[in-house]
Amino acid sequence: MSSRHAILANSDAKIDTRPGRNSLTDALASAQGVLRSLARLVVFAALAVITIEPSVASAKVFIGQNQALEAAFPDATRIERRSELILSKDMQRLEMLTGEDSLPKIVVLHVAWKDDQLLGYAHIDVHNVRTKPEAFMIVLTPEGVVRTVRILAFHEPLDYLPTDRWYAQFQGKGREDRLRVGGDVHGVVGATLSARAAADGVRRMLAYWEVLLRPKSVTSDGVAAVEAP
Repeated sequence: MSSRHAILANSDAKIDTRPGRNSLTDALASAQGVLRSLARLVVFAALAVITIEPSVASAKVFIGQNQALEAAFPDATRIERRSELILSKDMQRLEMLTGEDSLPKIVVLHVAWKDDQLLGYAHIDVHNVRTKPEAFMIVLTPEGVVRTVRILAFHEPLDYLPTDRWYAQFQGKGREDRLRVGGDVHGVVGATLSARAAADGVRRMLAYWEVLLRPKSVTSDGVAAVEAP
């Protein structure tokens, strides 16, 4: 395996692939396997750029995808990988919630379970900060509240990378929060673009939860009621 795919090495070792909750027509249902393969290629291509330039000493891969998921959900008995095809009606809602008009048509989400108990959700967001990419993982509780934000790889000079303490401010944020740098998200001197990219990524994940992952019902004590597949 080439070094450019190092971040995804053995990425399927403990990850179950199951269909998403979008209801497709029979014709699309028969093509779910193709869509999952396409989504995997998209993620491979996106994350591969993190290690394209090994000569850049300032770039760093901190942790691989599988290791990050296992660390986020140490009690999980399985972690599903869902390749969600965004339908037009869902795309309109996502664009409204995020304020963006160029969202991907396919998104890969992870759902963690301990037997029949839902532990939470995760998404690995890959995007350019200035001219080079970074990848970080946003983990949500079953109720759609941010639990952790963790950097997996950062290809810009490390001087532009905010501290772990800065990323910790996203903990407890939910869909009601605006997540704007300079508003409810503190800025970072010398790392303004990195801060904005992080806030945008967290806002996208909260929108994905709202549109694609949110359970249909909530119990009387406020806990999301979800049936295990």
